[in-house]
Amino acid sequence: MSLGNWSEDAMLDWLLGGGTTPTRPSARYVSLHSADPGETGANELSAAAYSRNAASFTAASGGASSNSGTLSWSNTSGSAWPSATHFGVWDAASGGHFLGGGALTQGGAIAAGGSGSFAAGELDVTLD
Repeated sequence: MSLGNWSEDAMLDWLLGGGTTPTRPSARYVSLHSADPGETGANELSAAAYSRNAASFTAASGGASSNSGTLSWSNTSGSAWPSATHFGVWDAASGGHFLGGGALTQGGAIAAGGSGSFAAGELDVTLD
C-alpha cells in the first residue's frame, strides 16, 4: 500500500516530533477505485448504490496486515459499476483522510444486481 499525503505527514510528525502529534483514526473504510488512487484517493468509483465498506484489520506482523472481516459490495443499481483495479483505505465513510491504497491483484466490474467481496484475510496490506 502506498501511503496517502495525510498519512505521510502524520507518520513523519509522529516519528520525528515535528508538527502536531496526529490522532489515530477511530474508523477505517475500504474504497474501490477505477485507476491508481495516487496519494490523494483519486479515481474512487462514483456509481449509484456504491459506498465504502467499514473495515477492521489484523495486528501487523512481518510488515503486513489484512482485513479481519468480510468486505462486500452489492450493486443494487440498474447498471454495472466501472471496473475496480485499486483499493483505498480512508478514515471516514465519505470525505475524510485518504490513508493509502494499492492495486488489486484481481479486479473487475460489478454488474447490475451483482456483488463483489474480499473474505477475511484476502485484502493484504503492506507498505512499499
